[in-house]
Amino acid sequence: MATKFEVGSVYTGKVTGLQAYGAFVALDEETQGLVHISEVTHGFVKDINEHLSIGDEVQVKVLSVDENAGKISLSIRATQEAPERKESKPKKQRPQQVKEEAAAPQGFNTLKDKLEEWIEQSNRKDLIKK
Repeated sequence: MATKFEVGSVYTGKVTGLQAYGAFVALDEETQGLVHISEVTHGFVKDINEHLSIGDEVQVKVLSVDENAGKISLSIRATQEAPERKESKPKKQRPQQVKEEAAAPQGFNTLKDKLEEWIEQSNRKDLIKK
């Protein structure tokens, strides 16, 4: 079946079918392989139809050949140069919430927090009256 297709070799094929999980590519009149959706291009592919159409001629690299099952795994991505990654700016670290509360308590206080404060105020008033 696929003895003439070697792993690692690049061939030109024609897209013969599209499924949600990948594209079938004919390598010759009798042999076709599958390009899994993850091997279509660099990056995430949500809809394969946005990248390929039936009848498209594509360069594919043979990833694996399973003689017993009669399957050939192909990759379009492996024939393309990977895009350069943009260096992302380091994310600013958010200050810890504990530090924010200790430094300057603002906004809504829970009743538990206020209760402690009210008890403390009440105790101070009692001390002053005595």
